[in-house]
Amino acid sequence: MIIERSMQSDWLSNAYLVGEGAGGAAVVIDSGGPSEPLLDAAERHDLDVRLLLLTHHHADHVSENSVWKERHGVEVLAHPLEAKLLGDVDRTIEPGEPLAVGGLEIESLHSPGHTAGMLNFVVNGGDVFTGDTLFKGSVGGVRAAGSTSFEDLRRSIMDVLMGLPHDTRVHPGHTDPTTIGAEWEANPFVRLWRGLDEEGSEPCRVEDEEATLVLWGPDYDGGHKAWVRWPDGRDDIVPGSRVSR
Repeated sequence: MIIERSMQSDWLSNAYLVGEGAGGAAVVIDSGGPSEPLLDAAERHDLDVRLLLLTHHHADHVSENSVWKERHGVEVLAHPLEAKLLGDVDRTIEPGEPLAVGGLEIESLHSPGHTAGMLNFVVNGGDVFTGDTLFKGSVGGVRAAGSTSFEDLRRSIMDVLMGLPHDTRVHPGHTDPTTIGAEWEANPFVRLWRGLDEEGSEPCRVEDEEATLVLWGPDYDGGHKAWVRWPDGRDDIVPGSRVSR
């Protein structure tokens, strides 16, 4: 299998070209990364690019949809909830609905939290493309447009993604790849959900609201992601830039 990645230098968002092999069928997963390197790779490997699969609707993951439509005539697929927020989806895909593209067998996993209709895609059983659900060393936030809840994100990571084989390769929506096993062992959010580490109790402020800082974790951009608890007991995951310690 061929996997090529391009990353946008400002958003650090990835686009992926996934092919069954030289001369075979291929799909693109998200279009937020520059298209040219992937278009060149498709030509170099003589790939027949048929579909563009979207993990979610945010602009940094769909910005070059039109390039792939114009150059390869792809069909754009997304979860129904995400498709309603976009103007160029050709067909919706339900969670669990299998896709066969040449020799590629693709399973779609519903992973709400960062957005309501977030889909993660497992390709040929060994690679998962996680959008903004799980990153190397971090997790998605639940204060973005269209987000649902902390509990949704926790279930999506712990009950869905962490249930995959530990040697599954993870290709996130931003920056570097990892594996399910590496995140199970080292991701600070996962470790806290597993009960391996202790929660923090430091008072903080999230913009103009008081909260408790449960975890000050890393984020994919070199900054921080904060797990906070509000006075009413609700939990949230917010960008570290919004937190005053």
